[in-house]
Amino acid sequence: MSWRLTELPDQTDRTTLVTGCTVGGLGFHVALELARRGGRVVLAGRSVDRLAGAEAAIHDELPDAAVDRLVVDLADLTSVRLAATEAGRLGPLHALVNNAGVMATPYARTVDGFEQQLATNHLGPFLLTGLLLPQLVESGDGRVVTVSSQMHRVARAAPLGDPRHSGGRYSRWPAYAATKLANLLFTFELERRLRVADRPVKALAAHPGYSGTHLVANGRFGRSSGGVASIVDAASRAIGQAPAMGALPVLMATTADLPGGTYCGPGGPGEMRGLPRVVGTSRQARDEHDQRALWEVSERAVGITYP
Repeated sequence: MSWRLTELPDQTDRTTLVTGCTVGGLGFHVALELARRGGRVVLAGRSVDRLAGAEAAIHDELPDAAVDRLVVDLADLTSVRLAATEAGRLGPLHALVNNAGVMATPYARTVDGFEQQLATNHLGPFLLTGLLLPQLVESGDGRVVTVSSQMHRVARAAPLGDPRHSGGRYSRWPAYAATKLANLLFTFELERRLRVADRPVKALAAHPGYSGTHLVANGRFGRSSGGVASIVDAASRAIGQAPAMGALPVLMATTADLPGGTYCGPGGPGEMRGLPRVVGTSRQARDEHDQRALWEVSERAVGITYP
C-alpha cells in the first residue's frame, strides 16, 4: 500500500537529526516536511555555509520552524566524534536520518586511510549512529533510518575486507554500489542487535528511486555547474523525479508505524519513481553472515562497539 505525505504524523516534541541537507536535496526536503509538522530538525553537514543556507530556506517557508545546525564531515572520524560530543546539547533524539553520501567519486583516500565512498557512505554513519545511540535510547522511541539505493542490487560483493587496504583496481560505480549494499547490511544487523539488547530504537532503510538531485554531477565532477557538469546535472533533473518526491520514502521510514528492518522505496515501475511503499531487497542484502561480518569489520575500523 502506498504512503502519502498527508499521513505524516504530528512531530511536536520530536527531534530528528538529518545528515546531508543541501538546499533542494533529499535531506533538505525531509527536514522541511518534519519541521512543517512541528518537529525540531537538526541539519547536519560539513559546510557551514550550506547549513546556513538550508536553515534560511526552511525559515523562508516556515518562519517559526525549530532548526538547529551540526557541523560534521562523515569522511573524517575525528569530525564525527567532535560532532557527536556537540550533539549532546540536543538532548534526546527521536530519529537519526543517515542521508548524506557521495556517488561515484574519483579514487581518493580519507585522512583515516579509507576509500572515500566507503568512509562517507558507511563508516562515518556507522560511527555517528553508535555515538548518538544513547540519545536515541533516551527518547524512548528512537529510530535510525539509513538511505540506500537500487544500486545495491548490482554490487558484486559486500565490502568485507580491510577498509584501509587498496584491494586492487578502483572502479567508481562498483565501489558506490558496494556502499549502498553496506547501508542495508548495516540496517538489518543493527535492527537484530537492538532487539537482542532490548533497546527502544528501530533501524529502517529507504531509497529515493531515481531522484533529480545534484549527486551524480557532484560525484563525477566535484561540482554541479559549469561545462559538462551543468549538462549532466540538467539531464539528471530532467529524467529523475523531483527531490521532494524522492524524500517521501525516507519520510515514510522515519515516521510511519512500521517494524524495524523495513525498507521503503517508490512504488512505480522498477522502483524508479512514485509514491512510497514497503519494498524488497536483493538476496545479498539479507545475507546474515555478511551482515555480521560487515559489522565486525566496521567496529574495528572506527573503534567503537555497540549497541
